Amino acid sequence: MKTIEVTDLPPVNDQSTLLVVGKFDGLHLGHQQLLNAARSARQEGEEISVLGFSDHPLWVLKGDSDYEKALSSFQDRRQLLEQAGVDRYYHVHFTKEYAQLTPEQFVHEHLGQLQISRIIVGEGFKFGRGRNADTDGLSKLCERNGIEVTVIPHVTFNGEKVSSTKIRSLVTNGNMEAAQGLLGRPFEMTGIVEKGEQLGRELGFPTLNLGDIEEYVQPFPGVYLGVVEVHHDSANAHYYSLISAGYRPTVNGKTYKVEAYLLDFSGDLYGKTVTVKYLRFLRGEENFNGLDELVDHMKQDEKNARRILGLANTR
Repeated sequence: MKTIEVTDLPPVNDQSTLLVVGKFDGLHLGHQQLLNAARSARQEGEEISVLGFSDHPLWVLKGDSDYEKALSSFQDRRQLLEQAGVDRYYHVHFTKEYAQLTPEQFVHEHLGQLQISRIIVGEGFKFGRGRNADTDGLSKLCERNGIEVTVIPHVTFNGEKVSSTKIRSLVTNGNMEAAQGLLGRPFEMTGIVEKGEQLGRELGFPTLNLGDIEEYVQPFPGVYLGVVEVHHDSANAHYYSLISAGYRPTVNGKTYKVEAYLLDFSGDLYGKTVTVKYLRFLRGEENFNGLDELVDHMKQDEKNARRILGLANTR
């Protein structure tokens, strides 16, 4: 898949293109439905392209901190789109200046660069200055250029529209099973294993410290059952894990960190790329009365995890 950074007009494209437009944060079930429709509608000689935005408009335009972080990093989105069969990804750097484009400028000047045969958008799509144009407006503007517009209805789950906003709320409240239902896969973070204070190793629970995760929404502070995928040049390795996300009050932690204890693993993962996948919330973060009480709870967490997974206890 070719990735094209768009900071102004996108470059001219001479290949017939079926374009899918959306935010694509998390590539949840709704986004997957758009891409399924694109694959079904694709004709011979057409490329499937996605035009997605770097940041949420509510963060860029209004500074709403609820939308500063994302469900998926830029690299996550690239990988997921490529796996979905996308040929080109136009990564639009959404800025206050970009938000001032009129609907006519967006369609005729920006999309006009791409030799689009068809456009697929989701129900409720709005665009242009002040988000004043909707799917009807898009259809009318595209009709002048002979471009067909297909609008895909909202995907619902238990009668509620699937949205990145809803999933973000579930993650920040620790509702990982519900988030997985709407994403179609576990909520996950990919980063680099950094060297920490090695306190976990001293306590008998060596953990990896996940770095380079600043883009992600922060899960509710607590302990989770999950999976860690270790990326290798050949086949990746997977381990059931206990994930600790939060501020570590028992050891006077000040910053939010994500650590993972891999069940039945020993070795050194420093510098490795790993993906931490959250399956289930076990308990909230607590401020224990010293390290002995902390270790007792960590042992109980491991017993609970092994019971849930059907794994033998080793302690």
